[in-house]
Amino acid sequence: MPMESMKLVDGTSYFSCGDGDTVIFIHGVGLDKSMWGGQIAGLKQHFHLIGYDMLGHGDSPEPPDAACIEDYADQLERLISTLALNKPVTVVGFSMGGLVARAFALKYPHRIDRMVILNSVFDRTEQQRNNVLSRCDEVKAKGPGANVEAAIERWFSKEYRGASPAQVAAFKKRIITNSPTGYLQTYQLFGQHDNYGRERLKSLHIPVLVATGEQDVGSTPRMAKMLASYLPNADVVILDGQRHMMPVESPQMINDMLMSFLTRQREQVTLQEVVHGA
Repeated sequence: MPMESMKLVDGTSYFSCGDGDTVIFIHGVGLDKSMWGGQIAGLKQHFHLIGYDMLGHGDSPEPPDAACIEDYADQLERLISTLALNKPVTVVGFSMGGLVARAFALKYPHRIDRMVILNSVFDRTEQQRNNVLSRCDEVKAKGPGANVEAAIERWFSKEYRGASPAQVAAFKKRIITNSPTGYLQTYQLFGQHDNYGRERLKSLHIPVLVATGEQDVGSTPRMAKMLASYLPNADVVILDGQRHMMPVESPQMINDMLMSFLTRQREQVTLQEVVHGA
C-alpha cells in the first residue's frame, strides 16, 4: 500500500488519502484494499479516497456466523459513522463489492450520493450460478487456493499475465492466504445472491455507473445491462477488450471513466448506454 493502513475500533482495516469529495472503494472476494493502487495514484489529487478490507478479508475481522449481505453493508456504515463522514459519499464496488454497494445503498440511502458498480454480477443463468457454487464446494473441501489458477486465467488477459508476473503472483498469494472461513462465507454469499434486492433497486434514484469488460466471462455485459435496467438513473459502460480485473490491468482507462462520471453535473446524468467496441 502507498500509505499506512489504519484500523477502526471494530477491527476494520482501511486506508484514507487525498482531499475533496469522499469516494469509498470495496474490493472483491479473495482480494483486499490493496487492489486499488492504480486508483489511488490517479485519483487522490481529486478526491478523498477510502478503501477497506471486507469482513473475512485482509486485516479485517471475520464475518459473524450465518453472515448475510447486510452484515457487509453494516460494516461500511460503521466505517462511515466512525470516521464522521457527514456528507453523502460515492461508493465504488468491484465484483462482490458491487453486491455490498447495492445492499448499502438500499439500507442506508441517506449515506450515498453516487454509486459505481464494476465487474459485478446480476441475474446469473442457472449454469453460471451452478459454476460458482461448484467452485464454492471446491473451496470448502480444499481451502482458498482450490481454484486460484482458473481464477487468474478468468481475471487477467494472457498479455497482462505475461508482462506482470510479480503482480499476478501477489494476487495468487492474497487469495491463498485468506482466512478459510471468511473467504468461504463471502464466496458463498457472492454465489447465491446475485439478484439481491432486485425489485427494490427501482427505488434508488441516485446516479449509478455500471461497467464491466467486454471479455469478462463471470460479470458479463448482459449482466451489466440487465442490472442497469433496474436502476432509474444508470449509465452502462462496456469496455472493449477488458477482462475481470480491469481496475488493476487498465487503471488509467478506469480512472478516466470514473473521473468522467464523478465530475459530471448531477442534472446532466441521464439513463443511457455507452458501449465501446460493440
